[in-house]
Amino acid sequence: HVTPRKATEKARHAALLRRYLAVYLLAALSDWLQGPYVYALYDQYGYSQHLIAVLFVAGFGSSMVFGSFIGGMADACGRRKFVILFAVIYALSCMTKHYKSFHILMLGRLLGGIATSLLFSVFDSWLIRAHADAGVKSYLSKSFSAAAYGNSLVAIGAGLVANKAASSNDLLPFFGGKDEEGEALFYMGGYLNPFDIALLALILCGFMAATMWEENYGESKGNHNNSADDDDGHCKDQPWYGALKTAYTTTVRSRDIFLCGAVSSFFEGSMYIFVFMWTPALKNLTPKEEGEDSVSLPFGLIFSTFMVCCMAGSSLFSILVERIKVEVLGIAVMLVSSLSMMAIVFSSSDVVTFVCMNLFEMCVGMYWPIMGTQKGGIVPEDQRAAIYNLFRIPLNFIVLTSLLTDLTPKQSFSANTIMLAVGAVCQAILMKNRLNVNSMDELKGKAMQEGDEKPTKNEEDMEALELIKSPD
Repeated sequence: HVTPRKATEKARHAALLRRYLAVYLLAALSDWLQGPYVYALYDQYGYSQHLIAVLFVAGFGSSMVFGSFIGGMADACGRRKFVILFAVIYALSCMTKHYKSFHILMLGRLLGGIATSLLFSVFDSWLIRAHADAGVKSYLSKSFSAAAYGNSLVAIGAGLVANKAASSNDLLPFFGGKDEEGEALFYMGGYLNPFDIALLALILCGFMAATMWEENYGESKGNHNNSADDDDGHCKDQPWYGALKTAYTTTVRSRDIFLCGAVSSFFEGSMYIFVFMWTPALKNLTPKEEGEDSVSLPFGLIFSTFMVCCMAGSSLFSILVERIKVEVLGIAVMLVSSLSMMAIVFSSSDVVTFVCMNLFEMCVGMYWPIMGTQKGGIVPEDQRAAIYNLFRIPLNFIVLTSLLTDLTPKQSFSANTIMLAVGAVCQAILMKNRLNVNSMDELKGKAMQEGDEKPTKNEEDMEALELIKSPD
């Protein structure tokens, strides 16, 4: 039987989720449309592999540097504003792709790095605060599961649309000046078509965020005024680096936040390395046909299979989370991911390797709602976006190390195995801490219910749990 209160909460949550997904999935669509064609476009412009690597390193470096403080600015100045700013910055990045000039392409990569930092921090921060304001925070795990499922669907659709658009016509010079070698600077068509579609998605994303979302901030406890009339006062509380400094201090002083960030960095770093390495790994294991210099694999079909596994993972999470605690699911995901990477390292079979890759993608599908829910309960609201971006600094360092070192696929997957195993240990410690905290909160809740005369019958147990929680 559904009570009227429960029915009202479900209706509020459904309305909030629709508004969130309408904006978030457009942002995700713009990102997925661009991904497969960045390298191909630079290559078609005639840049060497070294210069292309420089452009990619610049993008991740930009995300690491600018993302470290831009999240704190979003907490102070308003998350909706920075979602709109994300759309503007990423749109400008798409526009730079039309220019063959290396310096303009470099500017585009720097802008893209900033946009990526915003995509992976501000949207989640807005969603968690919106759930708290609407009184539906208990539905947060379902929202993250729906977002992960929708993201996988969008990825499949984006791959099909981008492939069709990129092959619809050729890349040709359009207008503008010429570079030092006498070649045109501005181009249209071919691999640029997916970027143009992404540009339209970003314009729509920014417009819908401005019209469908209310503003929210990273407020301190006791200060819940989200009124747009107070916008001018939020950004003047501290200098631009103040939020980063505060976020760093909070992270290193809180064991739970630190462990959560470590788990996030290890898993997502492994995920990015997997993205770089799955293609050469499968190519190395696939026998060449007679008379062929290279292996031809159905990469589009393989990518779609990965995304279907991601969807299966997010669906599995929504089923298991009703019975198993999120922290326990986190340990399972880290362990299974580590074992799948280990199997890839030691396997000489293309079938076994592909199956293990799909198993890892299922874990990716489970990871996003697990980590979203976990961070939602651990990271303080007033520093949420700042700390989320702080988590991305070691992640980007891992990615940059992978790009700058000439590791083979086996070496890369071996590194993944180790990082995921260490991440599983960190998650186990975090789970123990969180269960202790939850147990103590339950005892305190019982004490309050028993009234003033008998504060609690389990006072000694509470004191013991307090000592467990505070190792100092």
